[in-house]
Amino acid sequence: MPSDLKEGRIVVVGASLAGLRAAEALREEGFTGELTVVGDEPHAPYDRPPLSKQVLLGQATAYTTELPLRRDPDAEWRFGVRATGVDLLAKQVLLEDGESLPYDRLLIATGTRARPWPDPDEAALDGVFTLRTREDGAGLAERLAAGPERVLVIGGGFTGSEIASACREMGLQVTVAERGPAPLVGALGATLSKLAAVMQRNHGVDLRTGVTVTALTGNGAFTGAELSDGSRVHADVCVVALGALRNVEWLADSGLAAGPRGIACDAGCRAFTMYGIVTDDIFVAGDVSRFPHPLFGYQMLSLEHWGNAVEQAEVAAHNMVSPGALQRPHLSIPTFWSTQFGLNIKSVGVPTYSDHIVIAQGSLEARRLAMVYGYQGRVTAAVTVDMAKSLDYYRHLIETAAPFPPPPGAADRAIAADITIPSAVPDPSGLSHGPTVALTGHLPDRRLTVV
Repeated sequence: MPSDLKEGRIVVVGASLAGLRAAEALREEGFTGELTVVGDEPHAPYDRPPLSKQVLLGQATAYTTELPLRRDPDAEWRFGVRATGVDLLAKQVLLEDGESLPYDRLLIATGTRARPWPDPDEAALDGVFTLRTREDGAGLAERLAAGPERVLVIGGGFTGSEIASACREMGLQVTVAERGPAPLVGALGATLSKLAAVMQRNHGVDLRTGVTVTALTGNGAFTGAELSDGSRVHADVCVVALGALRNVEWLADSGLAAGPRGIACDAGCRAFTMYGIVTDDIFVAGDVSRFPHPLFGYQMLSLEHWGNAVEQAEVAAHNMVSPGALQRPHLSIPTFWSTQFGLNIKSVGVPTYSDHIVIAQGSLEARRLAMVYGYQGRVTAAVTVDMAKSLDYYRHLIETAAPFPPPPGAADRAIAADITIPSAVPDPSGLSHGPTVALTGHLPDRRLTVV
């Protein structure tokens, strides 16, 4: 490694939101060496959230969502090339075309991909889609614009719910099949998910909960699905929204702590080896990372959030070119937003890290509220529905480890909100999709089982 951290060779694997922002931040931090960014997709980094919203509604095309450059990172871009491994001893990234890229420091930002339908033959039926890439968005938007008779969405997480919302906005008939008791239950817990279920049904969604899809049917083209309760859904388009898989398989022989829940790193984004030893030349950022957070019991967090990818990339870039004493931790509080069925849902903190909730403002009946989540007497999260202005107040409560239930302050009611109910966060194995925030240790209101 060069004596000056601002020089040498840095390789970024993942031409993603995190990869792009890290490349820009490295130059802002004064890095003057060689910078190479490797991406397996054939185009420049683009924004994914519009794919399930504006692109499906025809307000934008899948090919106009390219991320703007904040500055020219003066990088060598290697698009359409897949990384196949890392040699920690030789300090090289191995590429599928047989080439190897030497590095002094490496940033892994390979993100996630859509979880595919488990039966490859059924997944290959014409009319069956996942939604993750630009090509996915373009193909699905074209099919929806053609006016199918019915769309089946498998999975009631944020992506599945946003797709169903877009379909209803376009006047399309839509069925949502969710294995759990309600849509969004894995992310928001039982109480708010009931509101989500009411909103879907009020907007004309044929919502089926507590069921799984056992088979997709069709002869070349998708015609419908069979459900675990014995019923059938006739549809001509199917969107598989079963959550995400982390892109870690290429690291299987690397010796890094990479697994189904991501790559483990410390709060400074430095990757761990499989033996729990921290590396000083390999960093991780974005959806593929698992990192400890002091506000959530130092449990390892996995986040699939836009804001986290940006903030973590900037911390990783800073630490890659800074000596140990000047390195800083990634401690930002997770935030997330979603617009669906006329509701603006915003979240701060980790709702799944909770044992009780309280409605601090508004009401479920009014469909405008702020719900605060607590764990062992401390505020750990808040979710607002059409009340986003209150979110900063609750963020402050989380950052200062304020007592739960929270004192009146942002509240629009005269009395303190002291009627708490269990948060009822489900076990993720009971869902057809994972939450966008996962505590990769254990759920706090469940005992660890020692096998």
